[in-house]
Amino acid sequence: MTQLDDILARVDAEIPASLERLFELIRIPSVSTEASYAPDCRRAAEWLRAELDSLGFAATVRDTAGHPMVVAHGPAVAGPHVLFYGHYDVQPVDPLNLWHTAPFEPSLALQPDGETHILGRGASDDKGQLLTFIEACRAWKSVTGTLPIQVSMLFEGEEEAGSPSLGPFLEEHGSDLRADIMLVCDTDMWDRDTPAITTMWRGFVSEEFTISCGDRDLHSGMFGSAARNAAQVIGTIIGKLRNDDDGSVAIPGFYDGVVELPQAIADQWNRLPFDAEEFLADVGLTTPAGETGRSVLEQVWARPTCEINGVWSGYTGDGFKTVIPAEASAKLSFRLVAGQDPHRIRQLFRDYVESLLPPDCTVSFKAYAAAPAQAMPLDGALLNSARAALTEEWGREAALAGTGGSIPILGEFKRRLGMDALLIGFGRFDNRIHSPNEKYDLSSFHKGIRSWVRILSAFSETRP
Repeated sequence: MTQLDDILARVDAEIPASLERLFELIRIPSVSTEASYAPDCRRAAEWLRAELDSLGFAATVRDTAGHPMVVAHGPAVAGPHVLFYGHYDVQPVDPLNLWHTAPFEPSLALQPDGETHILGRGASDDKGQLLTFIEACRAWKSVTGTLPIQVSMLFEGEEEAGSPSLGPFLEEHGSDLRADIMLVCDTDMWDRDTPAITTMWRGFVSEEFTISCGDRDLHSGMFGSAARNAAQVIGTIIGKLRNDDDGSVAIPGFYDGVVELPQAIADQWNRLPFDAEEFLADVGLTTPAGETGRSVLEQVWARPTCEINGVWSGYTGDGFKTVIPAEASAKLSFRLVAGQDPHRIRQLFRDYVESLLPPDCTVSFKAYAAAPAQAMPLDGALLNSARAALTEEWGREAALAGTGGSIPILGEFKRRLGMDALLIGFGRFDNRIHSPNEKYDLSSFHKGIRSWVRILSAFSETRP
């Protein structure tokens, strides 16, 4: 047997102990968004510090304006230096009556298909996922006495609250966290048998705007047709944000800088076992509504969007009130791809709205969050080493996936520390994260640990 075989065998033998450690962490109700759980968030941070300290890491709990960070450094070793990021905080459990088991009393549940589910809040997001990496390090240390590369870790306690302390923390402690690459285990596999590396994630812009017409709501019988109706005006503007003929965004200049998906990625996505009809049918839909000629995967992963998130105006209570509303408001968001500057997109939108205003109307804007899109270079040595290691463990070619969502924290690391990230997760789409009855598949936990063992080994033979 090779050394790698010995380490993988140790992982297999230690799964019961690894599970018990995961259960201990899940039992700590580290809900970051509710002040009453602040002591539990600190308790989770201290639990992680103690575990990492027992593995020979120099681990500390560091205070922030919110919940504490956990920073740990392994000994300096030749080869790449990785920073593993995760979060120990979890979502609230409400509504509690929908849980089949106590959310902070983890348990195992055998399923009809033979899978075993790890049940509990945080089982998948992100306690089970982050422990796959820690347990892989434990296996390496127990067999060889050391790690094959230099490893640092950062665990935060406010990810579920929007990471308000992360930016200031990186500003102050960035020099202590810089590494060759960042590793994140907070994403999903392609399917239950196919691992995935997320290589691109979209940026975003969120905006609110209000149309004002006249100085007050008006009687529709006395002023109908003669007076501008703010609800009608905002409806017209919203209707002109997308082109009816091809589903594209109609804002002038919106697509400047957007490049086509590389053919190699397009070909790889076409090989993935993805059923567009089933994807839409699962949410009661039948017809893709994005850009004509683009696949559903392109529409949700690789193309920019403009979506209306909420509209309100006039009287919406019980009964009826015949008014011409003087104000109407809407919230909308843009998902952006590489080549689009979020601040420029915000200004293009505002300019376009102002160009559509009829007489007697004004508009005011309120800016919310913005972040750029990011994409990993597909020829990166560490990416390809990780992909080969995943393929070896799972017996299937690891997918290079995109995500339609946005991950602002990665933008912080890129902007402040210049670090790219490899997103390698072992969750499944049905893990019910953020919902009652969260679960993590035991096979994901087990093979996730084995996968990180292989990735660490592969990195030891790779130069970034």
